[in-house]
Amino acid sequence: MKKVTIIGSGFSGLSAASFMAKAGAKVTVLEKNSTTGGRARSYTEQGFMFDMGPSWYWMPDVFERFFAHFGKHPSDYYELVRLDPGFQMIFSENDIMQIPASLEGIYEVFESIEKGSADKLKLFLEEGAFKYKAGMQHLVHQPAYSWLEFAKYDIIRDASRLHMFKSVRDYVSKFFKDERLVALMEFPVLFLGATAKEIPALYSLMNYSALSQGTWYPMKGMAEIIKGMEALAVSLGVEFVAGCEAKKVEITGSKAINIKTNKGTYNIDGVIASGDYHHIEQHLLDMQYRNYSEKYWDKRVLAPSSLIFYVGVNKRIQKLIHHNLFFDASLNIHAHEIYHDPKWPNDPLFYVCCPSKTDASVAPEGMENLFILIPIAPGLSDTNEIREHYFKVVIERMEKVCGEQIMEHIVYKKSYCKNDFVNDYHAYKGNAYGLANTLRQTAVLKPTLRNKKVKNMFYAGQLTVPGPGVPPALISGQIAAEQLLLHLK
Repeated sequence: MKKVTIIGSGFSGLSAASFMAKAGAKVTVLEKNSTTGGRARSYTEQGFMFDMGPSWYWMPDVFERFFAHFGKHPSDYYELVRLDPGFQMIFSENDIMQIPASLEGIYEVFESIEKGSADKLKLFLEEGAFKYKAGMQHLVHQPAYSWLEFAKYDIIRDASRLHMFKSVRDYVSKFFKDERLVALMEFPVLFLGATAKEIPALYSLMNYSALSQGTWYPMKGMAEIIKGMEALAVSLGVEFVAGCEAKKVEITGSKAINIKTNKGTYNIDGVIASGDYHHIEQHLLDMQYRNYSEKYWDKRVLAPSSLIFYVGVNKRIQKLIHHNLFFDASLNIHAHEIYHDPKWPNDPLFYVCCPSKTDASVAPEGMENLFILIPIAPGLSDTNEIREHYFKVVIERMEKVCGEQIMEHIVYKKSYCKNDFVNDYHAYKGNAYGLANTLRQTAVLKPTLRNKKVKNMFYAGQLTVPGPGVPPALISGQIAAEQLLLHLK
């Protein structure tokens, strides 16, 4: 039985572990933190249960396919509910656009804002369905060693429909003129690492998922997915070692033979590194075994970091729903301050998740659980003074929109930002979402998932293929496992 070690227990690491174990390997997962989940960890304080990272459940078919590989279904591990409305966009206290669960309801919202836009949305979603099928069922499942992997007949034949060389901004503007509809159609790519003017329109497939497949929520929180994946892995024989940080990958010839950790040495036949790619290369490998130099990494375009607040409020807040996007400031200016002139934003957009609207278990009775996130440029200075300034800014904006006092009802608060991403995840430049999905960092142009100098070492996660996000992370772990298995045969 081959011994395989997975470094990191985020979504990609858990995925890789289960696929390796299913294939008959003896799998050990090393996790530097005290609990599994990586960025998707959770914690409980004063009766509030906070998901620390991902909060959107999109692309439900990807989760279903993952569990189906093992004869399981998401419902075997967590209860999934569809949110209605899926989310709301707040442009001012008197201008709030809610997105219903039903497509007919969404068409009505569009038509009420811009005459004729319902028919245009139908066409937009038809094209999105094609991109989604091509992207999520074929393109993202390739190891991306060569462009020839993508030379499938039907993909080449209909390549123009993928809009790889058209920007999201240009593509959306063909369909919609009202700035609120444009903001709605552009916001899903905000976390992909560039402005809508620079992200390929292929990624409008995210709109298809958001509007056609809907927005979902696993009861008791996103961490239930992690618990389910861990339970699946354990049932397949995977061993988890918490509080165990990988310090060195020892290599003989072109083969990794040991991993040194703070809890001892693990002998291996193969390794999948699902932790931060840059950290693994620069700190666990000697220079001659690295794929990339520090100069290479410094030139990569990263997706944003985040300033996050976990907040408990001792009353209900009427105007909030589960997912709330505060667009009561300029999207273009904030995006410019993330991607082109990196600095702390003057007037940030932000997102508020209030899962207690759906799930009574995440907050004490009569109270609200708030997850507040401001996307920021990676690598910024991070101080308590800066965090407190922005906390005051967002709470004041929330109070204005909601028309009620919030600050004086806060009974719990914790912040999380760039320094925490570095300390907890070794995140390169404190990034929260990985590598930007720009055209020059797509597929073969991303950091490769195989170590070119160490034959039995592969990478998974948001800094390699297919890219950032929870569904891509599940797929990344699968691809890395498949590639290692080919080597171990």
